[in-house]
Amino acid sequence: MWREVLIVVFSSFWVGLLEPIPEEKTSRVSYDGYMLLRTNLTSELLENLEKEYDVEIWKSRSGFDTTSDLLVAPFHANDVINQLNSSGARIDVAISDLGKAIEEEHSFIEGDLEKLTVRKSHGMSWERYHRIKDIYGYMNYLAGYKSDICEVINIGKSSEGRKILVLKVSSKKGARTKPGIWIDAGIHAREWISPASVTYAMRELVENYEDHPELIQNFDWYFLPVVNPDGYEFTFSENRLWRKTRSKKSSIRCRGADPNRNFGYEWGGLGTSNEPCSEIYRGEKAFSEPETAAMAKFIEDISSTLKVYLTFHSYGQYILIPWGYRNNKRPEDYNEMKELADLMADAIKKEGGSKFTVGNSADLLYPAAGGSDDWAKSIGIPYSFTIELRDTGKHGFILPAKYIKTSGREVFSALKAVSAHLTA
Repeated sequence: MWREVLIVVFSSFWVGLLEPIPEEKTSRVSYDGYMLLRTNLTSELLENLEKEYDVEIWKSRSGFDTTSDLLVAPFHANDVINQLNSSGARIDVAISDLGKAIEEEHSFIEGDLEKLTVRKSHGMSWERYHRIKDIYGYMNYLAGYKSDICEVINIGKSSEGRKILVLKVSSKKGARTKPGIWIDAGIHAREWISPASVTYAMRELVENYEDHPELIQNFDWYFLPVVNPDGYEFTFSENRLWRKTRSKKSSIRCRGADPNRNFGYEWGGLGTSNEPCSEIYRGEKAFSEPETAAMAKFIEDISSTLKVYLTFHSYGQYILIPWGYRNNKRPEDYNEMKELADLMADAIKKEGGSKFTVGNSADLLYPAAGGSDDWAKSIGIPYSFTIELRDTGKHGFILPAKYIKTSGREVFSALKAVSAHLTA
């Protein structure tokens, strides 16, 4: 429910601080007292809040639902809320204490993984969020358990030297050269539900192969569950809300670039920044990040067979269609792409009850140049989509682990819809 909010914050201690505070015991960045507000403020006023109060815009929507989700520090909360009220904007408190939500999330991560590994030969449970070693361990487990259809491919290394692994799932049955379907997740480090959901779909495809053999007999599947392994690990160890890569330039204080502004189609355009400390920093040049460069090279090598590119993000529950680099710009085959997107949305709703909105990414959300979906479409992959997973804003990026399995089933239902449409 929309309501006017008045909150008294004793902030004298916090005045002048611009960054979240690292906790001494764990070294993790603390978000205690941070609030997530939803408002219908205009873009001009949002920019003023960003500059004056270091407000971070988590999600901004256009079209009919012109609302934005704002992360507000406790030492700026009174001023921000007063400005929102004075402007006549509607305000809803989505999360009253982000630090508490993060702490609750971390409590579910801790568990006896050693016993789980002994019982299952891998450490994945889909009842908690897992670190990169568990995800890679599961990929290697599948490659051993189902060696006739699974292969782990090392496509490169991250800035900090971590492997970037792809799981290829393919059957020798059927045509020699099969159409390919690409699935990636974890481009943005803090979007934990995307790797979790994609690995769940991976499990359904491989471990329950007998229930749907046609999926593997008709297609080659490529899964890259964590595009940005450095950033992903950093969200576990130090800063839960880290978004970018972790690349480091000696002359620049701030680290990393936004991988989804770093791809080589319309790079450097709208919705990007040349400021290295910005959350949407595009990098020094297209494919400056080793993660995006490795991914692009591998995709280009197999692009002649790829029919579908799916990149999973969170949050908002959208299926987004190019072009995203500017408003009012759509591919010639937009209607054909929308037909498949609608089928995915229908399948997701039947599976888990979630309503996903379908449309052009720039028109539904905002222009963002240098995105992976635009790039994939530009190199000739017929169907290219960004899928923003659960939820619509109640939890934002801090989606409780209890939703992983449902989200994973929704992802797998979308993959089945894609397969059915392409073989119809």
